[in-house]
Amino acid sequence: MIQYSLKCSAGHSFDSWFQSAAAFEKLAATGMVACSVCGGTEVEKAIMSPRVTSVRSNKDARPLTAPVTPAEQALAEIRRKIEANSDYVGRDFATEARRMHLGEAPERAIYGEAKMEEAKALLEDGIPVAPLPFLPNRKAN
Repeated sequence: MIQYSLKCSAGHSFDSWFQSAAAFEKLAATGMVACSVCGGTEVEKAIMSPRVTSVRSNKDARPLTAPVTPAEQALAEIRRKIEANSDYVGRDFATEARRMHLGEAPERAIYGEAKMEEAKALLEDGIPVAPLPFLPNRKAN
């Protein structure tokens, strides 16, 4: 993984991670890299300073997956609550939600995965569902 400082044609600066330098070039060439401020797709690498860390600072460094901003912390807390208080039903989400709605399964909080068509069909049938702002950890029930 590589992190680039980027700049859009409107002058907005932002950072983003890429699998490799070649991955950035390929995505940028096809307009798949967009400015996080204005959405513009004319994006180029900005001048970057090298990131040098000492052994001391590495010892105190947080994991890259640890939430930093208040928004990330709030999403992490939402995720913890959902995972602690709901049953993960995996790709059977649409089927299980429909069974609960029809009284064929006990009502409980569930989360899982559904295709867009499945979610739309549930909503059209009056079954309340909502997308989650994170991908579920795939775990056993």
